[in-house]
Parts: sequence; C-alpha cells; structure tokens
Amino acid sequence: MDSRDREIDRRRLLGGALGAATAMTGASLLGATSAAAQQAAGHSTAGHSTAAPPTSTLWREFRAAPYTHPQIPYVGRAGFRGGSADFPRHPVVADVRAYGAKPDGSADAAPAINRAIADAGRRGGGTVLVPPGTYRVDDVIRLGHDNVVLRGAGSGRTTLHATRHLTELIGPYGSRYGGNKSSWSWSGGLIWICPTDRWRTLTDAIKAQDWPFEGWTGNERDEWHTLADVTGAARRGDWTVTVADTSRLRRGDRVLLQLSDDADHTLLRHMAGDVEGAADYVWTDKTKLTSYVPYEWPCRITAVDARRRRVTLDRPLPLDARPGWQPRLTTLVKGVVGAGVEGITLDIVETPQSQHLLDKGYNGVALQCAWDCWVDDVTVNNPDNGFLLVAAKACTLSRIRVSGRGSHHPFCCREGSHDNLIEDFVLSERTVPAPAGTQLHGINVEGLSSYNVWSRGRMEMGTFDTHRGMPFANVRTDITVNNDGRHGGDASAGPLYGARFTHWNVTVTNQRAGLIKIDEIAPYSATAGISEVREFDQTDVPDFAGPLHSRIESYGHPEALRPRNLYEAQRDLDR
Repeated sequence: MDSRDREIDRRRLLGGALGAATAMTGASLLGATSAAAQQAAGHSTAGHSTAAPPTSTLWREFRAAPYTHPQIPYVGRAGFRGGSADFPRHPVVADVRAYGAKPDGSADAAPAINRAIADAGRRGGGTVLVPPGTYRVDDVIRLGHDNVVLRGAGSGRTTLHATRHLTELIGPYGSRYGGNKSSWSWSGGLIWICPTDRWRTLTDAIKAQDWPFEGWTGNERDEWHTLADVTGAARRGDWTVTVADTSRLRRGDRVLLQLSDDADHTLLRHMAGDVEGAADYVWTDKTKLTSYVPYEWPCRITAVDARRRRVTLDRPLPLDARPGWQPRLTTLVKGVVGAGVEGITLDIVETPQSQHLLDKGYNGVALQCAWDCWVDDVTVNNPDNGFLLVAAKACTLSRIRVSGRGSHHPFCCREGSHDNLIEDFVLSERTVPAPAGTQLHGINVEGLSSYNVWSRGRMEMGTFDTHRGMPFANVRTDITVNNDGRHGGDASAGPLYGARFTHWNVTVTNQRAGLIKIDEIAPYSATAGISEVREFDQTDVPDFAGPLHSRIESYGHPEALRPRNLYEAQRDLDR
C-alpha cells in the first residue's frame, strides 16, 4: 500500500469514526448523519439502487480548468504540507512528569509543561509526552519552536484543566479599531502555537495597551523588506512569476507575496471577482477592510531560474499579480513550522458565558503565525472561543471537537489565514441555555482569509459565519448543520463575501437558509448540493448591486451531488 492509499484509508476511517461519534451526541442529527454515511458509501437513501448519480456539471467544468474556475477555488493543497494526512512521529524527548507535572490535578503543571516544551525546542524538536491523567494548568501553554509536538495519550485519556483566563494572565486586550470590545473575543489561546519572538512582541504590546496587528509583518505591519519585485503580469492560477532579480531568493525560502491596492480599489474589486457591482461599491469608508491591505500571502519557493528570472511557488497564485498593485516577494517575521498538538482534552473551568465581545479569554487552541502545523484529536470544553487560526498558513486541524456551556467563536479563521484545512470536526450542542446578550457564530472566516477548507463536519449548533472583512475563495463541504448561529462583523469591515465561496454537499437539519444558500448573496460563488431551506431569522442582502454570476446545482438534493466531498475530489486530481 503506497502513501496515497494510506491517506485515503485514513480519511475514510476518520470520517466513519466521526459519523459514529456524532450520531451519539443528539437525536436531531442522527438521521442526517446516518443518511450522509450511506451516501458517502455510494448507497441511495431513497431506494435500493446503488447506481451513482451523474457527475456534477460544475465539477466537470472545474476539472477542465482547476486553477482558474470562476466560481470554485482550487483548494486541493490546503492543509499541512499540501494536505498530507501523515503527521510526523518525532521521537519522545521529554515527559512532562520528569519536569514535575502531576497527573492528578493537585498542582499547577503549566510551568513543568512549558519547561519541557522549551527543552524540546532547544534540542531542535521532538515530542513532549503528556501521559494519561488530569493536569491542572494555571498559565498559557506555549509552543513557539519548530518541530515540537505536545502529545497526550488521546483526547479521552489526557486532560489539561485550565483555571484562568487570558485577561488575568496577560492583561486586558482592547481593539485597535476603538470601542470597548475585548480582543480576547477573537484572539489568543490557553494553548498557543506562535513563534517565541512574535508571541513576546505581541503580548508586550498588549500589556502596554498598544493594540497590535497580529500577522506576519509585526505589530505595525512594518517588519519586512522587499526581496524581489514581481515584473510583468501574472494571473490567478499561475505557479510561476517573473521577478526583477533572483539574487536574494533560494529554493525552499518561505516568503510573502504582497499586493497593494490603488486609489480606485481595483485589488479589492478583483477579490470580489471584478463583479460589475464592485465598481460602484463604496470602499472608501470601509476603514477596517482597507487596513488589511497590502494583502499578504505566505508562499514557499520551489524553484529559481536565475537566467530567466523565474520563480516557481508551492501552489498557484490566489489572485492576479497586476503591475499596478506593486506585487513583490518580501520577508516576514519568523513563523513556527512543524509544531503540533495531539491527543488532549483542554477542559476549561466552567463559568457563565460573557456578554458579546467582552470575552475574558477562556480560549482553546490558537495557531498564530504558524505554518505547516497541526492539531489532531483535541477537544476543547467550555471555551469562550475554541480553535483560532490567526494569520495561520497551511495548517490542519483534524478530529477536533468543541463542547460544553457554549461559546462565541467555536472555530475562528481570521487576520489573513490562508490554505488551512479543518476536517472531521464536531461542534456539540451547548449544555446550558445561552445567556441573554451573548452570541454564537460557528465556523468563522474573515479578514481577507482565503483558500481555507472545512470538510466532514457535524455542527449541532452554529452557522457558516462569514464575518465581513471580505474573505474569498473558501470551501465548506460535506457538513451537516443545525443552522442556528448568526454572523457578525463591523460595517467598516466591508462585504460579507468575496468571490469563489463554495458550499458543497451541506445538509441543514432545521431548514434555515441564511449563510448556507449563498447564490443570491455571494459574487461568483457556487452553492451545490444544499438541502431544501427557507429564509428566516438573520437574512442578508447582497453587498454588490447587479448580477452576481453565482451558480447553484442539485438544490434540495445533496444525495444527488457527485463528488460528495469537493476537497477530497480536488486532492484526487493531484494523484
């Protein structure tokens, strides 16, 4: 059996295990989950025929032009190391018990765990073992070095019991955009994967109440310099660009592609698919959105042709690189690469959920300025915010669950997070009623984040939260959802959707349309295989006037859609 066969078998096994686990969590999803499992196996739930329906028209079109399809983004390389399901098995270099951690919850184990992680980092990487038991942690668990893995014995056997919140541990965190909001409502984690130097500068700024930008170019977005200007024009879907000078570029370098906007906001219009209504849209007062540009897209160089001044990248360009946008390859702050968290439940002390946007920071796992990192078999219980991708690149979150008393952002993807994969995920129904003044989102994406995938999910609550800030080219596929959450987002953050959002094979158990059926809202989008829905509760109108050039297929009949899982089908194209 080769590595590709092993990956396919692993994904099928995980999908089956997830369906079984989810079916036990609530009767409301039992029937939908059972039907989805039969359909995934190629069986019709309407009769005894096993004949597969015809292949989707949209899919046939995509297959003919996978990198440039107008409605469907190419996400076949999303996730850790281009979507690999084989996470490294580094040798164990530290056992937290040897550093003083007690598995009976009797004492604070955070100092011992952090010392073990730091030692592993100084050794160049390795696995830090957290054997079965319950470990009390009164501080943030920090992973800031490359190739360090924090590994428990399984989410059902190793528990970290967190007792304090980020406001207490680091300090109040206001918003750089003003108001009395707490940025812990969307930032930071009690397990925090973030490069050591970046974490220090970020938290120093928070303590000084000098509210920072959070991404790849530092607190003021000024920690970079140009390595090479991109010359000529390159198009979305190209793998190779021409540069003015290759002397500072090497194969294997991790760099940023930066694109700046112009006075007519043609870059933002392009992110909206250059739809006609984007030309008349008022961009000038969308100050939160415009603070996100230049657009920053981390990429890895796979080849340098010095004679022809050609540079090949690890995946196709996400957008055109037009000369008017000053395209350039630049440096970036050092990220953390190859770090992981496995086999743990982060059980947070249960407290009442805070009022909306005033979270104290009982947050789960954050990946920030993290690249090719992963989280596998991890449950977060009772968080304010569960799993947070913040300026994260090509990370995989698999076999993850958010449970407990209810949360604000169960899953968050923001601040220019690109090419990430969230698969085999569960959002459990809350265990207590939602307090007045709180708000539930769901699987969130915002802040010009692009080419991210949510695959094989079971959501007993929440929604497909697109939180303004014009994210684009994101995919949600093979998901069952009780659609009872709401989206948020400041008006100054601009449109809900950019181009090429795709919702593919989604079963909505409560028939609510909002944020799932997007053909009348999102420009150049694809809505394929969505169960029959109707409008009620939060209802949106398009941000852009005129034709949206969206597509809809197999509406009301997700069982008729082939392929069933858009991400996996795109992966298969590369095999």
